[in-house]
Amino acid sequence: MPEENATWKEATIGGVVLRPGSTVAYKTGTWRTMRPVHDTDSCTHCMICWVFCPDSAIIVEDGRWVAFDYDHCKGCGICASVCPIKTEAHEHTGEAGKVIQMVLEQD
Repeated sequence: MPEENATWKEATIGGVVLRPGSTVAYKTGTWRTMRPVHDTDSCTHCMICWVFCPDSAIIVEDGRWVAFDYDHCKGCGICASVCPIKTEAHEHTGEAGKVIQMVLEQD
């Protein structure tokens, strides 16, 4: 668990992680300006997005995409870039493109 009111002076040299899983308590999703949206009906659940997500922000149950973990998603767009499945009219944006599309955070 992170120390309350800790500053950069308490960080380990070189950013060494002393305890695995210690960043679970840090919600980093507020950093993003774009967020991914998912067209559930068009998804084939190939899970390529899950493989490439650097923040483990794709929630999977029984081998199927369930949701994005927006508390930890930084909006990098890698999931949208690697998604191989196309849709004619995305259920969230209405635009043709990939199953995962990036939208402005405020939308």
